[in-house]
Amino acid sequence: MNGTGDKLTENSLREILQPSYTYSSKPHGSSKEVVFSSSGDLNRAQRALKSAAQSLFSVLFPSDCRLCHAPLTSVSALPVCNLCLERVVPLSGILCDLCGEKLISSYLEADPRCGLCRRVVPPFQKAVAYGAYEGSLRDLIHLFKYQHVKSAAPLLGGFLNRALAGTSLPAELLVVAVPLAKTRRRDRGFNQAEEIARAFVRRQRSVGIELNTGSLVRTRDTASQTGLTRHQRRLNLRGAFAVTQPERIRDRSILLVDDVMTTGTTAGECARVLLRAGAKQVFVATAARATKQAEISLPEQGVWAKPAHA
Repeated sequence: MNGTGDKLTENSLREILQPSYTYSSKPHGSSKEVVFSSSGDLNRAQRALKSAAQSLFSVLFPSDCRLCHAPLTSVSALPVCNLCLERVVPLSGILCDLCGEKLISSYLEADPRCGLCRRVVPPFQKAVAYGAYEGSLRDLIHLFKYQHVKSAAPLLGGFLNRALAGTSLPAELLVVAVPLAKTRRRDRGFNQAEEIARAFVRRQRSVGIELNTGSLVRTRDTASQTGLTRHQRRLNLRGAFAVTQPERIRDRSILLVDDVMTTGTTAGECARVLLRAGAKQVFVATAARATKQAEISLPEQGVWAKPAHA
């Protein structure tokens, strides 16, 4: 019992012991540098108190990691252990400069584009993702998306910061989430892309970066994209999106946000709709990217395939 007669609850312990973090973006050449730091160092007495409180927490409120089911021994709003979080690593290697697909070829350093982007230039300027859609990152997104653990949103929003750290973006950005159909949003209770976008915007210090949640809408339900070819996905999504407030989109640079990018069909369709409504340009950022490690086979003469115009 505390001084007011209230019981010591799990939530009250979390509020007391949850560490706070700050975000800073420092110029580093032409890119952004993302730094996550704790709010301050704890002295010896504070560390001892925190350790004792965490031990008490694990006894009073036993819980397991929602990903690996190992016992949690520290207090966190996100019920995922540090070991699982450490397994979430950023994409590495050569990535397509346009769609972000992972590439395998020794000929790509001068012009890193996948075969598809060489044949058809995507409607967006660039798409980036933090990590591959596999392992702990995939499980974390499923935990957020299907088990409604919304405390994962700030972490996923932080992943967008890191993914965009090396991207040259305009100072003013309108952040738009890929919309859900009304029935799916009602069943789920929230739009995961919108929650990630909101968490991303909250971390920004620039007043030129703002969230827009009403201009891009989904006009109809669509069949599941799982198992569909790229062409079938495009047919499935044709006419599924619309801009209801073109005056808020016109002449603006857009950052389109989603949780996962698979083939890029959804992002491409949304970008086309936004550009038709008058958007200046569209960038895409997702927490994860489904990669197939596309390998480009080039002729021995090194002749690049001539890209088609969108």
